[in-house]
Amino acid sequence: MTAVTLDALDLSALLCSRICHDVISPVGAIVNGLEVLEDESDASMREFALDLIRKSARQASARLQFTRIAFGAAGSAGASIDLADAEKVSRGMFGDEKTQLTWSAPQALYPKNKVKLLLNLVVIATSAIPRGGVIDVQVTGDGEAPTLVLRAKGSHARIPPHVESLIAGAPEHGVDAHGILAYYAGLVARAAAMDVRFSIDGDTVTIRSEPSAAAAEEAPIIGVPLELGPPDTALA
Repeated sequence: MTAVTLDALDLSALLCSRICHDVISPVGAIVNGLEVLEDESDASMREFALDLIRKSARQASARLQFTRIAFGAAGSAGASIDLADAEKVSRGMFGDEKTQLTWSAPQALYPKNKVKLLLNLVVIATSAIPRGGVIDVQVTGDGEAPTLVLRAKGSHARIPPHVESLIAGAPEHGVDAHGILAYYAGLVARAAAMDVRFSIDGDTVTIRSEPSAAAAEEAPIIGVPLELGPPDTALA
């Protein structure tokens, strides 16, 4: 496989495009609700509009809180993120009628990039069950050598197309806004010196991430100079 290199501008542009795609829907619904309130005098319609605004505002807030930790510089003043915060934003983002989330992890601070990797793998696990189902997240071991296991179970479960090559940093057809999350997960995994493997058994896709044999400082960070900081903070 031939590695694909993105410079810093392309990487940031694709991530911004994906985040905007995820947030624009609830924000648009809020705008629609406000327009109904301005033009509608019927009490039932106004209550419907208010309900739409409430739900959409909560959804937009949940998505922004999740992306702040998964892709942003949350906790940049230190090198660790609380796994409890990771659970909270994951439940806010994905816990709904379609997808249930179960979570088993220590109540502890973990290195930032390992938590960011975990959150990005939650997104990938969600795409593995397009019709919904259950995502079980298990984190074991200490922060320096954790094991992350995510099991996505649901109807029509499948390993998402091209996800393995994207995480490996060598996609066959380049990287676009749709594939940027898996590509970014691969960058974070290499920065955190973690391997990621996929398997499928019936209606269950398992994503397993463990410390890799290679030293974290030997992993290239595409578009980000290594001298910005140690491996676990280079992508902060």
